[in-house]
Amino acid sequence: MGVSIELQNLGDAQLCREITAQVEHALSDRRGAWRVSIAASRASENWEMRIEGPHGFERSYSLAGSAGEHQPEAIRRLIAQLVPPNRLP
Repeated sequence: MGVSIELQNLGDAQLCREITAQVEHALSDRRGAWRVSIAASRASENWEMRIEGPHGFERSYSLAGSAGEHQPEAIRRLIAQLVPPNRLP
């Protein structure tokens, strides 16, 4: 069905495009509708990521810039770890 991506206060248009591409890639083989939101905080160097999917799937994760988790490829790898593979029908 697709992926809806919301990025808030990240500040860098090129970085947002790269993150969007990596999130779409990470969820491209998953069935159902997915929603990913990533929001930067002015009070912290961490970003908050929330993933919602079919069958009530929800995960939240704090992305630490100091651990390299603000990089698009790191976000893709993390989503691949957090989101279960498709189940056989």
